[in-house]
Amino acid sequence: MPTALITGASRGIGQAAARLFAKAGWDLILVARNEAALKALSLELENTGQSVLYKSIDLADPGAIATGVEDLLGRGHCPSVLINNAGAAWTGDLLSMPLKRWQWLLQMNLTSVFQMCAVVVPAMRLSGGLVINVSSHASRNAFPQWGSYCTTKAALATFTRCLATEERIHGIRACTLTLGSVNTPLWDTETVQNSFDRDAMLCVEQAAAALLHMAQQPSTQVIEDLTLMPATGAF
Repeated sequence: MPTALITGASRGIGQAAARLFAKAGWDLILVARNEAALKALSLELENTGQSVLYKSIDLADPGAIATGVEDLLGRGHCPSVLINNAGAAWTGDLLSMPLKRWQWLLQMNLTSVFQMCAVVVPAMRLSGGLVINVSSHASRNAFPQWGSYCTTKAALATFTRCLATEERIHGIRACTLTLGSVNTPLWDTETVQNSFDRDAMLCVEQAAAALLHMAQQPSTQVIEDLTLMPATGAF
């Protein structure tokens, strides 16, 4: 059975992806901060007959990632696909952003992805694998009040291309899912202020379907980047 490791799996896109992948016959390794939500989702998905492992790991804590992921991999499952979905946002004037918030956002959107890959990708090399990093159209655009988010996502896109180039000789593919606005709990967080029409956004199931489509590509090809936008355009 193919196995997918999904970060940010307790809600939003990650939760929708976990459900869709399980329905499609994938075993799962789930990571998020909320252990209670992970446990509930795990029990739900085990009814599909798939193997589900999970672990609460705070990706904002750089010291927790390597040991937490190594513990998961030590349980006997090596993912064939790693989906770095977890992320965060902050809105406000770029240069008024507190340094601690800047460092936190870099950790969540970029450094934690590096840390996940540093543990998981070497384990994948024996059989090959795919890394999908969930990015944003903010990686290609400059939006007022979203400067720090744009910066982290632009760096993530570059990191992914460099990873793909370096790991190709090991049979590892790396790609990005670039999303327009998606109606997720991100918009309800205290660090984000907005007045967007959330009904016009993509739904999490659409993003999850795009992830499954990318994951199901044969090992002889890769969708290097898939861009999915609301039909109403960027906002």
